[in-house]
Amino acid sequence: MQMTGQKLMSDEKRQAALDYHAKPIPGKLSVELTKPTETSKHLALAYSPGVAEPCREIAKDVENAYLYTGKGNLVAVVSDGSAILGLGNLGPLSSKPVMEGKGVLFKRFAGINSVDIEVDAESPQAFIDTVARIADTWGGINLEDIKAPECFEIEQALIEQCNIPVFHDDQHGTAIVTAAGLLNALDIAGKRLEDARIVCLGAGAAAIACMKLLVSCGARAENIFMLDRKGVVHSERDDLNQYKAMFATETSRRTLDDAIEGADVFVGLSGPNLLKPEQLQRMAANPVVFACSNPDPEIHPDVANETRDDVIMATGRSDYPNQVNNVLGFPFIFRGALDVRATRINEEMKVAAVHALKDLAREPVTREVLDGYGIESLEFGRGYIIPTPLDSRLLDRVSSAVAQAAVDTGVARKPYPAHYPLTSIKDVYGTP
Repeated sequence: MQMTGQKLMSDEKRQAALDYHAKPIPGKLSVELTKPTETSKHLALAYSPGVAEPCREIAKDVENAYLYTGKGNLVAVVSDGSAILGLGNLGPLSSKPVMEGKGVLFKRFAGINSVDIEVDAESPQAFIDTVARIADTWGGINLEDIKAPECFEIEQALIEQCNIPVFHDDQHGTAIVTAAGLLNALDIAGKRLEDARIVCLGAGAAAIACMKLLVSCGARAENIFMLDRKGVVHSERDDLNQYKAMFATETSRRTLDDAIEGADVFVGLSGPNLLKPEQLQRMAANPVVFACSNPDPEIHPDVANETRDDVIMATGRSDYPNQVNNVLGFPFIFRGALDVRATRINEEMKVAAVHALKDLAREPVTREVLDGYGIESLEFGRGYIIPTPLDSRLLDRVSSAVAQAAVDTGVARKPYPAHYPLTSIKDVYGTP
């Protein structure tokens, strides 16, 4: 039995998940005090009359909000609930557990505070207007679980209207982690990204963002074959929106069977079991397969490895090697952007994050990671092309790369932070 492509959990696991969210206090986040409040003097400073002084300073210069409030370390996690994980459009309030969960990851991995905002908007423009009007509250905005193609319009409009970073993680987080792993996989396969023929099954937000970022990293657009529900996205089709049209290839190939012949790379951002073993057989030597549909990938890793002993395989699952996990990206990307007070997260910052992740996977794995997974060894190779979320070096490597790229491209309002490199979150903002 399935629900929107996602297998129902066992009764025991389902109850455990519900209990986790409900007990002992409903929800996964709370607000903490950062100043003493024990005496009447403390309260007079925290509120009236003391609070008037920072208000006056902010009125003189809005940048003082970063000095006297928590704005500089605060991200809004915003959704309309139209594309919740694998569940689909369940509405804004149903997305709240996911948005709270995102806040947990921001705090746990990068020491960033967050607030979740669920917007009940009748149109993309209404969503844009709502968020834009309150955007000054935060240091950055993480858009989440908004369906395509509306998410493209929403993100672009908010980037243009807001003077803080706006980042749709379903697009760019997935793209960054995928690109990092793919560069490593191709290197192991003895191939170059600029020469690789890539098949992308899926044409939604994540798929389009992945392919755009791969082009920024060196892939050739003419070597990319994107497929939607109607087949190959080609130049003779007249039913393509502007986002798919960017990948309309001049080709006689029309189906996945056609496109997969001799392909070096398969990227799946679509649905379960859509890549057949016989199609995998027809890919080039040392095929790279990123089957990211979750929890059931386009081809199961066991099936892929039984079909080809030279396949380099990644999925969105945590129980197999090479997990494409967005938590490798978004906490540290925002950490770097916030630390230099960036006005946006641009393409150069995303590419910097790609290379930081790629390079970290090539370094010796720390004892911390080995102990966290209960293993004795892990080395760069076919079974390890992407760092693990438990690698504490991510905080420094990705954040510093993003911060430096922001400075180099002129979107930073502060210099490269003197406190880099980071060895732990408490280096800057205290223990989370």
